Amino acid sequence: MVHALSSVLSGREGKGPGLPGFYGEQSEHPWIYATIGIVRESSVDVTALGALVGEWLDLSEAGAVLGVSASRVAQLVKDHQLAAVVPQPRAGLKVPAAFFADGLIVKGVSGIITSLVDGGYDDAEILTWLFTDDDTLPGRPIDALRENRGSEAKRRAQAMAF
Repeated sequence: MVHALSSVLSGREGKGPGLPGFYGEQSEHPWIYATIGIVRESSVDVTALGALVGEWLDLSEAGAVLGVSASRVAQLVKDHQLAAVVPQPRAGLKVPAAFFADGLIVKGVSGIITSLVDGGYDDAEILTWLFTDDDTLPGRPIDALRENRGSEAKRRAQAMAF
């Protein structure tokens, strides 16, 4: 894997510092975007997502809730333990406040995010699914997780991912 990654990153003359997608080109290796932190466009209207989610926390506020630094929260986002978007222009990266309860990440949130990322979903798509009403659950998947009835939400996320 390291050899494959280094071969992808090297030898791409005229592409900035050898990074696929550096100037917006499509890479033949879509997984590289997450590996090097290049943000890809989402199919979700993020401003509508802002209203759907409701309360947002910036990384430092989320860090205060968890008792960690903002950089640690950023690492949790990068590691797909949390999902974050910029909900409105110049708002900065934010995470939903509903992801936290009693100073911890709500049980099941990280697992669902990881499953959906593995299935090709981006953070905006994941947040849209988590915060959209589903009459068969009933309610929103995030509410099911917060109310300790997340088994069905987890099953659905796994089915969506594969």
